[in-house]
Amino acid sequence: MASVLVILADGFEEIEAVAVIDVLRRAEIKVVAAGVKDGPITSARGLRVIPDAALDTVRALDFDMLVLPGGMPGTENLAKDELVKKMVLEMSEGGKYLAAICAAPYVLSEAGILSDKKATSHPSFQQKIRAACVSASERVVVDHKIITSQGAGTAVEFALQLVETLVGREKAGAISVAMVCANAGVEYKKV
Repeated sequence: MASVLVILADGFEEIEAVAVIDVLRRAEIKVVAAGVKDGPITSARGLRVIPDAALDTVRALDFDMLVLPGGMPGTENLAKDELVKKMVLEMSEGGKYLAAICAAPYVLSEAGILSDKKATSHPSFQQKIRAACVSASERVVVDHKIITSQGAGTAVEFALQLVETLVGREKAGAISVAMVCANAGVEYKKV
């Protein structure tokens, strides 16, 4: 069974975290939402979420993918957390998938893993991303084992891409149809 670690820091963007976790779990992917601190994590708009685990109790390399939701000041809190940086580098060096949405590709950039990759981010962060190519027009960008997306409005497309990457296009299509996605960036037909 595919497994994903979603890291939550205070100030995370609600839609980008919850939609991704929801869609991945619909695909029967094991998801662990880990908070950078013990106890509830408060989102950018005051939603309090109780993570499945504290980040210091999980091992990143036990997962197939690490996902970073954006939001402010969530992205800043992720970027300054030493354990988050360590896990991002471990996943990259271990050949695992890394995914980030909205401002969170900045965390990947700061870790130095986008320097030879194509990526996207929230338009307000595109100048801050140090990547080989930053796409302003693509809503979701896949470059080898790095998946990035632009923001809350692209969260479902991003999540469906994560599903496709981990368990296949057919499963992503079935979920897209079940969720009545008008056009999640890919034309899926009922299976």
